[in-house]
Amino acid sequence: ERTCRVATTAPDGRPHVAPLWFVWDGESLWLNSIVRSKRWADLRRDARVAIVIDAGEQFHELRGVEISGNAEVVGEVPRSSEPDDRVANAELLFARKYMGGDHFMADGRHAWLRIKADEIVSWDFRKNAALQQWSR
Repeated sequence: ERTCRVATTAPDGRPHVAPLWFVWDGESLWLNSIVRSKRWADLRRDARVAIVIDAGEQFHELRGVEISGNAEVVGEVPRSSEPDDRVANAELLFARKYMGGDHFMADGRHAWLRIKADEIVSWDFRKNAALQQWSR
């Protein structure tokens, strides 16, 4: 999938959810976030985060994953175009996924967040025979 939904906690305790592009490197989820955003401010104050990535149109097709953990800032804030081995792999994955090539273009407004999952929960309604019967 191309878009995830990132949930953070505002200073008053209310949740804040926003869509964002992401990459998974096999161990961590990486988010390239605008540093002047509510999400960034929330995560700098409280690093706890929950992220949902899902797919499916009809109810019986729904599937996805929820990842919860802590967001860690990696690299410069904001990210410049100087080479940085700490984020090089995430940038390559991001460029291939969203930019159609191997070159990541930093815009000076975003920075990298790495989420190492404390918990991963998945679901797949396609595996539920009762839902498949109901959908026909």
